Amino acid sequence: MTSREIREAFLSFFRSRAHQIVPSAPVVVKNDPTLMFTNAGMNQFKDLFLGESAIKFPRVADTQRCLRVSGKHNDLEEVGIDTYHHTLFEMLGNWSFGDYFKAEAIQWSWELMTEVFQLDKDRLYVTIFEGDASEGLARDTEAYDFWKQYIAEDRILLGNKKDNFWEMGETGPCGPCSEIHYDMRPQVERDAVAGQSLVNEDHAQVIEIWNLVFMQFNRLKDTSLVSLPAKHVDTGMGFERLVRAIQGKSSNYDTDVFQPLIQYIAAKAGIEYGADEKTDIAMRVLSDHIRAIAFAIADGQLPSNNKAGYVIRRILRRAVRYAYTFLNFKTPFLNELVPLLAKQFEGVFDELIAQQDFVQKVVLEEEVSFLRTLVTGVQRFENYAEANTAIDGDFAFELYDTYGFPIDLTDLLAREKNLVVDMEGFTKALTIQKDRSRAATAIDTGDWIILSEDDQVAFVGYDQLTAKTDILKYRKVTAKGKEQFQLVLAVTPFYAEGGGQVGDTGTLTSEETGEKIYITDTKKENGLIVHFIAKLPHSFEGVFLAEVNAAKRLDTENNHSATHLLHAALKQVLGEHVNQKGSLVNEDILRFDISHFSKVTDEEIKAVEDIVNAKIRENCALKEERDIPFQQALDSGVTALFGEKYGDFVRMITFDDTFSKELCGGTHVKATGQIGFFKITSESAVAAGVRRIEAITGTKCAAVIREQFELVSNFKELLNNPKDFIGALGKLIEDNSALKKEIEKSITEKSLALKSELAAKFETINGVNFLATQVSLPNADAVKTLAYALKGAVDNLFLVLGACFDGKPSITVVISDELAKERGLHAGNIVRELAKEIQGGGGGQPFFASAGGKDEAGLPQAIARAKEFLK
Repeated sequence: MTSREIREAFLSFFRSRAHQIVPSAPVVVKNDPTLMFTNAGMNQFKDLFLGESAIKFPRVADTQRCLRVSGKHNDLEEVGIDTYHHTLFEMLGNWSFGDYFKAEAIQWSWELMTEVFQLDKDRLYVTIFEGDASEGLARDTEAYDFWKQYIAEDRILLGNKKDNFWEMGETGPCGPCSEIHYDMRPQVERDAVAGQSLVNEDHAQVIEIWNLVFMQFNRLKDTSLVSLPAKHVDTGMGFERLVRAIQGKSSNYDTDVFQPLIQYIAAKAGIEYGADEKTDIAMRVLSDHIRAIAFAIADGQLPSNNKAGYVIRRILRRAVRYAYTFLNFKTPFLNELVPLLAKQFEGVFDELIAQQDFVQKVVLEEEVSFLRTLVTGVQRFENYAEANTAIDGDFAFELYDTYGFPIDLTDLLAREKNLVVDMEGFTKALTIQKDRSRAATAIDTGDWIILSEDDQVAFVGYDQLTAKTDILKYRKVTAKGKEQFQLVLAVTPFYAEGGGQVGDTGTLTSEETGEKIYITDTKKENGLIVHFIAKLPHSFEGVFLAEVNAAKRLDTENNHSATHLLHAALKQVLGEHVNQKGSLVNEDILRFDISHFSKVTDEEIKAVEDIVNAKIRENCALKEERDIPFQQALDSGVTALFGEKYGDFVRMITFDDTFSKELCGGTHVKATGQIGFFKITSESAVAAGVRRIEAITGTKCAAVIREQFELVSNFKELLNNPKDFIGALGKLIEDNSALKKEIEKSITEKSLALKSELAAKFETINGVNFLATQVSLPNADAVKTLAYALKGAVDNLFLVLGACFDGKPSITVVISDELAKERGLHAGNIVRELAKEIQGGGGGQPFFASAGGKDEAGLPQAIARAKEFLK
């Protein structure tokens, strides 16, 4: 079976067993502060396990693209070295939300593995949870009893809590799991050593393929376990490992998942895959990493210097390093793999082929940039190695952190020069950085305190800004040492941050006591609307009045609706290739990032503004359609955003059926006339192929227009209200420039006049013509002009000039080139010493240097000390 056939067979199997096949979520996670990337198939269903969203389908299956390169699940340094770790991988999974449990999950897994995929039963092993007395957890005899109906009991192995008790995180849903392992060793090795002894021992040919998790418990903040209201099944099967097992390969990289990429790389490099371990590792790294890079960019995460963007940049740079070092690709190559990858996943994950050109352009620009950095880093290493007998740990970390060198590359370069790297020092520096990063982002979240068993939350904020409500639950959260609280309301008009729009703020007032609590932010966490407050109310009893800050909401809506008009206008002016790549909408500004490969010109900006303002004047009414089937919305020609996870039913926002129609969950104006006016304030580059536009609307626009009008009026008044304002201003600038030139000419003449006077004051000491004196000149350029004039006129010169500009002392030292070379006099070193007298500092070249300071009174002493340097 091909990999495509295997994937389809899995989905068809569960489709026939009443499972809803759902699309993969984006690999970049939104609305979950605990994750940067989707690292497991269950991530998109987290709110269902937590009971924070309604269950639409009790049975679900899919193939989910996952990324494991940060946090607890970090396989990056293993990728390419071994045969089965990856950055991006597919996880096939089937789920039951309070429907079937262990019996069906085990039966179907065995049926699929042995009957559909026809894996050798004699090579299969399963594990069950052995129990944990310290937690009061019993052995999973239920799973054992089900398994022994299908497999010999000596192949049912006991697993400890680490391997066979799955937890979402430090808190949250968890439960025992049952793993399926496959022994792919040759028969002679299997005869020599029993497979049972190699399960979960990191053997490259005895690997876990499928994990069946039985969600039964919820882990609380105090580490205790409580039973979940309903039991769930969460399974995850590594697609690449499954294909390897079915195709009978010894490595995931030998399957048809990776071989098309690897053979392309080998052909381009002129190196046969399988000929050398180092080049093989490099080819595996490239074929793996391009998958993670390409899908992350397609899902909306551009490489950058922070958070998730830094992770993607780090993966990309690791790939480029291997290509540069081991495959001799000295020019960008990685981007060439994008079209091949997009074609491979066509019909599976179409997000990539739809954005192929954009993704390839971003990768290319990143390669170009990093190759320059790489060359600089290698030179930095060469210079360091020349001057040292070992590679210090801090220097190795500098190469890693600044130039993107992995420690193994630094070690390789060092060994070529018979040098040793201080690995302990490197590890220490790396640990300090990681600890600092964790501390900066650490969030301590307490358990929810449940006030009501009713967990249904109603959002009414599209239609009203006030609502009477109850508090369902609350918890304490500590971030960066600051304590705050979160509330969940039964009914809320507060819009939770999403789609670029900031969360609402406002108040919560107790109808019973009159106490008013200020809501400082609103966010969505796994589908749950969470309200942030600085302090808890004195009483949770009774009804509360929730009120959104109406002025802030109105201004935010103006900006949000304007982004929809802007998006449509940009497509008209720049082309249909324009797609949204990010946005920020608050009460002050709108920020809109788009895919576009060149600067948006002034003429194009004007054209966009004209289109948007025309639509504002038309006062187009908002057409809002809720709960539209997703496919129906797509068929209507709606604009959907890449990287967004849409449900089966969506909300469609239209301003003029022929102009702007987008899927959106944000709040909007009732008619475009409310926006008032639209003005673009800046256009800039964000990353390769991404431009950023910032704009203002409504009251902010009016304030800026008023400010600009007053500014122009003031200028006119200063110029005595000329008829030709621009001409008068140009004349003023021209006159000012002419006067500046006259002043500069006067200063130069004054400097040169001093030249003759000072030339007569030199004294000869041991063959050196020496002069140290204070001069009265208006600026540093005048002093420099005088200094160079004297240098050209006097041989064997050692000159020190002191001066003051606006009360700030300055020292200039000039030494003839011959003296600097023959007597070792160094102007930079001398001026640094003299500057101590004026509480300052400076430096420069051996023949010219300057310094500034704070203490004018010390200038005479500095000049007096100058002669000491001739002794």
